[in-house]
Amino acid sequence: MSAEPAPAKTAAATSATAPATAAAPSSSLGNAQRGKELAYTCRGCHGVAGFKNAYPNYHVPRIGGQSEAYLRSALMEYRKGTRKHPTMRAQATSYSEQQLADIAAYLASVKP
Repeated sequence: MSAEPAPAKTAAATSATAPATAAAPSSSLGNAQRGKELAYTCRGCHGVAGFKNAYPNYHVPRIGGQSEAYLRSALMEYRKGTRKHPTMRAQATSYSEQQLADIAAYLASVKP
């Protein structure tokens, strides 16, 4: 009796048994250079040491050097309305999601 040749492995079978290599996550979804051009209005409140907002009355945080992911998330939450602040909501809704990512990338690159 002659032995039949083993069936050839298909690409799908080979890839199913090969270890998966996940693509490295992007370190930045935003472009800091574009964000620098867009963030000029942010400096009016967040760039002034000791600045207090008129309404509601509270200390405005310095945001330079914060985590890019945190800043992007916060801006998106203002845009969606899940974070409540009328001025920040107005600012965030005036930009696209990509522009908010660019602003977050720039602000994260600024030294506090």
